[in-house]
Amino acid sequence: MTLSATGTFDVTLAPMKDEHTAGLSLARMTIDKTFQGDLQARSLGQMLAARTATEGSAGYVALEQVSGTLGGRRGSFVLQHSGTMNRGVASLQLYVVPDSGTGELAGLSGSMHIINEGDAHRYEFDYDI
Repeated sequence: MTLSATGTFDVTLAPMKDEHTAGLSLARMTIDKTFQGDLQARSLGQMLAARTATEGSAGYVALEQVSGTLGGRRGSFVLQHSGTMNRGVASLQLYVVPDSGTGELAGLSGSMHIINEGDAHRYEFDYDI
């Protein structure tokens, strides 16, 4: 049975050393996130992003270790991000890394949808355990 969790989160991204090559900028950032709502957790991770010379085209990948409580179950898991901007059109996928769940979250699988509204961030997380 698929369960759903919703809520908000606060995120801080901190730049690491950037790399620049002809027409491409690679940026690394640390992720520090706090989830509220059905997922009460903190996550730490890293992001690698590429921005092209074409306005509105970019991509990023990230991994973040999420630790806390989901639906009353305590443990941790890893979220894997894959996002692209194709001339301003966004696509983002977030999945739980298989077999990354620990504690009462062992066996967790699922996907998360992120909604950005100005400075506010919300999540919708569909998962099985």
